[in-house]
Amino acid sequence: MQDNRTPPDRSPLGRQSVVALAVLTALLMLVGFLWLPMAQGDFTVRGLWDTICRAAGVPSQWAGNSAARTGHVATNVVLDRAMAHAAPAAAVGRGATLALNCTMCHGAQGMSASNAPNLAGQYPEVVIKQLQDYKTGKRGSPIMETLSRNLSERDIADLAAYYASLPKARTAPTTYDENLPALVRVGDPLRNVAPCISCHGGVDQKFGAPWLEGMPHAYLTSQLRAFREGTRRNDSEAQMRNMARAMTDQEIEEVSNFYARKNSAAEGR
Repeated sequence: MQDNRTPPDRSPLGRQSVVALAVLTALLMLVGFLWLPMAQGDFTVRGLWDTICRAAGVPSQWAGNSAARTGHVATNVVLDRAMAHAAPAAAVGRGATLALNCTMCHGAQGMSASNAPNLAGQYPEVVIKQLQDYKTGKRGSPIMETLSRNLSERDIADLAAYYASLPKARTAPTTYDENLPALVRVGDPLRNVAPCISCHGGVDQKFGAPWLEGMPHAYLTSQLRAFREGTRRNDSEAQMRNMARAMTDQEIEEVSNFYARKNSAAEGR
């Protein structure tokens, strides 16, 4: 015999659970796609895709395509591990002679008394890359472009060997034992900003990333602002531009103060 009875209504608890889940999902979407992005000072609405990528913590346009987007090749230098090999004494001596042309800005022992970068103990591949970029015009500076224009590859390698042989005076590597600024220690994942110490020494050093401990404060702030504004563009795959673009003036000041602090402390002794 066929049962024509109307099935009972669903459980009120079940309906309430579905409604609660829908409300929770809507709230989480509002937080992830609106409230958290808008809490950042550099938030701009460029479309749904940018909003989704920002909420997920990934770039909307991958750095690998930066050259195609801008029509600009950041650098012609291909980093090779051989650049970091210990140089013979003859190369260091020849580099010391060539460095006499650099002392006015970078100091007699590679420690600047002006706002030029300290070069004492700098990784050799860093010096090689920057000199090559100045020589080819990938990094702009009227003085450095002029000085590097006539340097041969051997000259550049010898200069790098000399500066790498000098002790890193006034500096010591950063460790987690110190009271680090947030961007130095952990970065900001919500803005896709990596921690400084993951590349720039102390805890870890990415091949080709410069040693920053004890650098002049004015130099650090000027370079971070240049990366942020895109006036310095010789960073491979726009790595530093992507980091600095999200930084506020206050964060640039905090990071620069942190890395310059040991230089200032030593000068005050």
